[in-house]
Amino acid sequence: MSRIIILGSAHPLRGGGLATFNERLARAFMDEGHEVTVYTFSLQYPSVLFPGKTQYTDEEPPGDLDIRVKVNSINPMNWYRVGRELKRLKPDLLVVRYWLPFMAPCLGKISSITRKNKHTRVVAIADNIVPHEQRPGDRLLTKYFLKRVDGFVTMSEQVRRDLLDFGVAENRITFCPHPLYDNFGEQVDRDVARRQLGLDGEQLLVLFFGFIWDYKGLDLLIQSLAYDKIRNLPLRLVVAGEFYTDQTPYFKLAHSLGVSDRIIWRTEFIPNDEVKYYFCAADLVVQPYKSATQSGVTQVAYHFEKPMVVTHVGGLPEMVPDGKAGYVTEVDSADIAAAISDFFMKEKQAYFSRAIRKEKKRFSWKRLVESIMKMAVKPV
Repeated sequence: MSRIIILGSAHPLRGGGLATFNERLARAFMDEGHEVTVYTFSLQYPSVLFPGKTQYTDEEPPGDLDIRVKVNSINPMNWYRVGRELKRLKPDLLVVRYWLPFMAPCLGKISSITRKNKHTRVVAIADNIVPHEQRPGDRLLTKYFLKRVDGFVTMSEQVRRDLLDFGVAENRITFCPHPLYDNFGEQVDRDVARRQLGLDGEQLLVLFFGFIWDYKGLDLLIQSLAYDKIRNLPLRLVVAGEFYTDQTPYFKLAHSLGVSDRIIWRTEFIPNDEVKYYFCAADLVVQPYKSATQSGVTQVAYHFEKPMVVTHVGGLPEMVPDGKAGYVTEVDSADIAAAISDFFMKEKQAYFSRAIRKEKKRFSWKRLVESIMKMAVKPV
């Protein structure tokens, strides 16, 4: 048994991808007999940099996890304090979640101080090395962080290649696909889910799910609704997730194309206990991303056995093999429209769902735990 500390988002921060992932990872380590503590943020983002309505949840804390609210992302004195605390605790392994250059000084300093105990190994789960929306200084910040970590686990080949481009030695990197999000409950009947959400039981429903950033290509999906092959279908697009960018251009685009009446906007934060209803209500999940590494939305769709349309960017084609779990299209509204049309006109839902049940076996939390532990003992 190892003593493990996870450094990253968790309750009382809202679920979303990061917090949900880290809490599920903690349970996966515990399932293997390890002692786990999660160190999360008292302040993750300054309010001026946070695009959503609130960073915090009003849900009850998970009773089975040891979560300590300790880290302030913008206070250097706090980094030294937390680093010294972890150095003194001497965990066998510190798992750091890295997703944004903004976090590099905080996470890098805490990691650096912790490692000085000559005992703790630091392994980073690298979501992104090159951010979706790049800013001056990103590369320098990322380099600072990379030098303070013993090993890296990536969940897409793109991120692995990015690490190599930054000069990280190949023996310090291992790849493991993003595990399934299996913590949103079991599948429910489609009609039950639609009644729960107040959606029409007879319509064909396409789902766009998750925080809305410009790089996620919602504009391309809206444009696809205007093609004749889609207009002739009894189809509605459900947009479920909070805007993290200006919403006005999206509403204007839908209005200018005459497709506003084909879109159901649910643009508030979707709590964890409602996620299953959106996926179970949908016929098809579409991720029209303009850039990507990997996506948690894909792994929710796999859990609920929902076919997908994804674009040919980042690690999405690795996760959604074309013709098996769904369609891989170009970053193009016409190509997206063609895939949606083919799915419904050829009635492929049953075919894809059968294939997904086989394909989803690739994605396990046990495999991720094994990948992290491998990097924890591997010599640099």
